[in-house]
Amino acid sequence: MTLETPSSPRLESAPTFGLVIVGDEILSGKRADKHLPKVIELLSARGLQLGYADYVGDDPARITATLQRAFASGDVVFSTGGIGATPDDHTRQCAARALGLPLALHPQAEALIRERMQDTARDQGTVYEPNHPDNIHRLNMGVFPQGARIIPNPYNKIPGFSVQHVHFVPGFPVMAWPMVEWVLDQQYAQWFQRAAWVEKSVIVFGSMEAALTPLMQALEQRFDGVKVFSLPSVDHPEFGRHIELGVKGTPAQIDHAYPALLEGLQGFGAQLGPELVRT
Repeated sequence: MTLETPSSPRLESAPTFGLVIVGDEILSGKRADKHLPKVIELLSARGLQLGYADYVGDDPARITATLQRAFASGDVVFSTGGIGATPDDHTRQCAARALGLPLALHPQAEALIRERMQDTARDQGTVYEPNHPDNIHRLNMGVFPQGARIIPNPYNKIPGFSVQHVHFVPGFPVMAWPMVEWVLDQQYAQWFQRAAWVEKSVIVFGSMEAALTPLMQALEQRFDGVKVFSLPSVDHPEFGRHIELGVKGTPAQIDHAYPALLEGLQGFGAQLGPELVRT
């Protein structure tokens, strides 16, 4: 079949990216979350950054409230987990409730799910029975908020879906991660900044964040578009108590901002350690 995937509404400015991770198994500790570091990696490879992440258990009221905030934010938000058809999967229903929309079986999703069921029957050497109760139940995985758009699933054809700039994928990493990549590459490539972002920092000993704050504020005011960051540590295995102080932005911005940072630190008489560069 030909898969039609309407594009999301066009954004007029660079978006903030968010992540919602759904599942009791994460909050109970039965499973360790792997989505947060991977989504950070996928965004970073495209010169983008994750703005925030929310974790929520399998509670419909909490999921609905979380998704209401996501839709209202105007951000690009990826939601992982809870889009299956078992009793503890609530995300599809909560997305519809958050939007005030009815649920409907998406025709493309139905076709893809039926393809998957036929493939499974063929692999198992059985006859595909489209009206078998189990197969009818599996179609619930294609019931999305009305007007949703399909996210193709290269692993087993069972699709995810998008509404506005919120994108819903399964909780299984083997499915979720290529689906997130597909959404990024198909719908947000105009915001990619590959190899156009650099982070440069220095280890600072014997100083307090409060004392360095005026310098940080002055640098952000002086260099438009540059972000200044401070990462304190009290028990680093190599550096012990220290602050990693740095700037991030385009290479051209950092060529000017980082020397200004070092110059400003000289005025504090701070002891400086190794310098770090991340691209």
